[in-house]
This record gives sequence, C-alpha cells and structure tokens, in this order.
Amino acid sequence: MKQKRIFLIVLDSLGIGAMPDADEYGDIGSNTLAAALSQKEELPNLQKLGLFNIEGVCCRPPAEKPLGVYARMRELSQGKDSTIGHWEIACLPSSRPLPTYPEGFPESILKAFSEETGRGILCNKPYSGTDVIRDYGEEQLRTGKWIVYTSADSVFQIAAHEECIPLDELYAGCRIARRLLTGRDAVGRVIARPYSGQYPHFERTAGRHDFSLDPPGPTMLDSLMKKGLDVFSVGKIQDIFAGRGITKAFPTSGNTEGIQITLELLNEDFCGLCFVNLVDFDTLYGHRNDPAGYAAALQEFDKALPALLQGLREEDLLMITADHGCDPVTPSTDHSREYTPWLVAGPGVQEGVDLGTLPTFSDIGATVLEYLNVPEEGLPGTSRLSYILRSDRKII
Repeated sequence: MKQKRIFLIVLDSLGIGAMPDADEYGDIGSNTLAAALSQKEELPNLQKLGLFNIEGVCCRPPAEKPLGVYARMRELSQGKDSTIGHWEIACLPSSRPLPTYPEGFPESILKAFSEETGRGILCNKPYSGTDVIRDYGEEQLRTGKWIVYTSADSVFQIAAHEECIPLDELYAGCRIARRLLTGRDAVGRVIARPYSGQYPHFERTAGRHDFSLDPPGPTMLDSLMKKGLDVFSVGKIQDIFAGRGITKAFPTSGNTEGIQITLELLNEDFCGLCFVNLVDFDTLYGHRNDPAGYAAALQEFDKALPALLQGLREEDLLMITADHGCDPVTPSTDHSREYTPWLVAGPGVQEGVDLGTLPTFSDIGATVLEYLNVPEEGLPGTSRLSYILRSDRKII
C-alpha cells in the first residue's frame, strides 16, 4: 500500500448555523462563524477551499472556483458536547446526551468523593473557570477544600491551587472522581484545573488534564490501530478518546502550538491519521463570548493554511471540520447545537465539489477508513471518497 496520510483538523466549536432541532437546546439563531466574522475580518485561504460555498453559509462571498470539496455536516448524536462530537466524527454516534448538572452534582457523589480524598468541597455549581478561582481561590487556600464545578457540558471540573494541593494529588483526585462517576452519572470528562498566584490575580497553569469516559463502542481509531496504522493525536484528542486507538500523542498548550506541531508532522514519515484539535476557539473565545478573539484565532489558522497545503505529499488528504458550535455573541457562554463544516483538500482531490448537507459527522470517519484501506467492520457513516478523489486516482 502507498504511504497515505490524512491530516484531520478539528476547529473546536466552529459551528456554521443552527441545526433544525436547535430550539430543543436553547440555541435558536446560533451561528458561530457568522458571529466571529461580525466585522471586516477575512479568511482568504479558507474561502478558497470553499468554506463560504457551504450550504447556508452566507457571511462572506463564496469562492468562484473553490479548490476543495466541501459539505455541511449534521450531528446525528443527541447533545452538543466536545466528546460526543469527536466520537461521532470517529464513527461512534451517541443515542443519548451525556449527563449535565445545571444544579450541581448529587450529594451522594460529593460525599463519596470527599471521603475518599480526605478534603471537603467548595462551589458545586456551573461556573466560568476563571471566575470560579477568583471567587473561591482564597477560601481554598484557607481551607484546603476542592473547588468542584461544572458547566453546560458534561464535565466534573476540579480546580486546585498548586501551592495548596500538589498536581499529583489533583490528578489522583480526578482519577477517584472518574471511577465514581459511572452509570447515569458517567460524565464525559473529569478535568483537572490547576492554578497559581495570589488573589485577585489567580491564573490557570499548564497542568490541565482531561480524564475522559472510555468510548462505549468501537471507533475509527480502533480500526486504524488494529490495521497497524499510525494514529497521531495533536491537542486533546488523546484525552477525548481516553487514550484508546492512539499510537503517539502530542499535547499542546493551545492553537499556536497545535498548528506548529501539525506543520512539523508534515515532514514525518508515517502512514495513517494525524488527528488534530485546536481548542482555543472554544475555551478562550467561544465560552468567554469574545468574537474578536475568535476572529483573530481564525485568521491565525487561515494564515497557516498555505503552509499546510504546500506540505502535503502526493497521497495526502487535508480535512478540516468542527465538533459543535459555541456562538460568542449569544447570552449563553455554552456550546450551541449547530451544523459544522467539512473541507477536504490535497493533490488528488477534486475542486469545487459540493457534497451538500450530510446526515452525520460519521461520514468523515467512514471516508478516512476507506481511503486508508481499512475495513469499516459495521461502523456507521457513509464514505464520500468517490466524490472527493479525482477520477485519475484509484484507491490502492
């Protein structure tokens, strides 16, 4: 088999318009891309690939002759969580949303967690991650209690000042929480949120770690690994899949490092998938209602696109998509139920092909599997490879 590589990049939270069931999630009218590009920001390279040719995307003029294949993706899963979105991309849709806790976690869970860790609990509410350490950081330093909080996502987050609770103890506490949160309380992620500093200048540190729920079924990554192919994780992909199906992981501090590592991996000899998550769109800009920051991050990625495209080898594919929305101008600071884009480019890709609206993110994973000659083994999703490759390209 020829040495084929796919670079699959998730622009975390880049929704492109509310889905028909957005009203069930409180997200009528959400459109992350349009909200971010509310001023005069341009994305010339994404425009050339066909981003603004996608059905329903009208916030910028379409390209006259798009260089890639493009589609609008509909989420089949129930929910709008990062974990669910990525699982569906990898051919594992979810029939029910992961549990969320708008009123805080049940007392039974907090009691068990407190008893096993030997520390009490502060907060237990949905909260902004920066606000929660501002409001509870002093009390944590005084009492030594955990700061436990959540959001609209399926997350159990634990904030700990590094001078009060060492990083190793924070991670150990997260593992305990992960073990306790099972059954109907099986949240998508337990997240360690270390911070440092003194009031009122507390700051998060780089030791964040996600302890994710193990995927409840086989994924595209499992199939690739079983076939002996490389599966590289850049960013939080490894966390989202609980390390399963990953052959090599490259953690990142944010978008800039994630883009740089991806550019470096273009020079690596491997055969398989490089799965990338660029998280800053979501965590720094979507959740914090910062459209200007979101637009600047999009422009940073757009400026890197020429180098990404130029680094592709003859048999490479570049795919760009998202996992949900997070509209930065709605009153909510949470994820939004939106369509996502799918752009495909590379030396062997047709130009200007509109795949319309596809019924599930899993079509991405199915296409990856077919291109890499991996049996789908009954996984959901329909490969769109025959519409993507030029007619002179055969699947070998």
